[in-house]
Amino acid sequence: MTIELSRMNWIQLDESLRLMMKGGYEVIPLSPGLEADVMKIVLDDQPYVLKIWNKDSKPNVGNQYKLLSKLLHNGIRVSTPYGWGRDEEHNQVLLTSYDGVPVTELTSSKLAHLAQNLMEVHRYPLNEAGTGEDGAYISRYDFVGYFFPSIELYEDINTHLSHLLQSVQLRQDCLIHGDYNLGNILEMEDDYTIIDWTNGQLGDPRYDVAWSVFLITIYSGESYGESYCAEFRRIASYSLEDEKVFEAIACLRWILLSRVGDVPLGPKVMQRVHRISIHNPYLHEDLLQWRYDAKGS
Repeated sequence: MTIELSRMNWIQLDESLRLMMKGGYEVIPLSPGLEADVMKIVLDDQPYVLKIWNKDSKPNVGNQYKLLSKLLHNGIRVSTPYGWGRDEEHNQVLLTSYDGVPVTELTSSKLAHLAQNLMEVHRYPLNEAGTGEDGAYISRYDFVGYFFPSIELYEDINTHLSHLLQSVQLRQDCLIHGDYNLGNILEMEDDYTIIDWTNGQLGDPRYDVAWSVFLITIYSGESYGESYCAEFRRIASYSLEDEKVFEAIACLRWILLSRVGDVPLGPKVMQRVHRISIHNPYLHEDLLQWRYDAKGS
């Protein structure tokens, strides 16, 4: 892919970078995401990240740029936004700081940092600048419609989720990340930066935590998941009942996405999901029967 930075239509761009773009620069492809191509851009020996939404996903990148600017101003650990616009094929692009590589190895200390960073997101002062101004770039969505696509095609999950949502009062009173997993957390010299704000929105922090803990548990192991969950219990004020209900909601979402085929599977992942479905009082293992039926057919 040929990248011509100076020929892009930059709607907002740091002026010092605009001048540097006229000279030479190096383009290094990074691992692409499900929704965009990502590359490192080296300008004047300084690395940056360019993200190009050239696939099916078409988020409002202008809103992401504004959100990153506000979060950075409030001391939340996110990438510095330098510019956004469109390339010659009208794909949206975002230029940010380069902040390291995704977290791979976990320790208790690292898990504590990751939990604290997510809590800082949830404490973002929505009313500081006025709800109206924040509402211009932080969206509010229907919870089921957004996080459970095509759920109406799966009656068992749909029915189960409906019963769960009757037992809790869903909130949309704080900023959530929406997909806080290790792939969206970069580390460099003991600093941790939260990236990929496509799913950032007004939502329920209990769900945000539950989804993150669930992913750590099934992909990194139960011991890490329990340590991570313990950190949230220590710094947040969620009841044990809330914890179990939202764990069940997170598990249902993963099961739904796995039926569509849009989740990574690795060693022991299904066994861990199965154990969660057995031990969570709001779930039952029949929800996974389709997976075993598919293996047998």
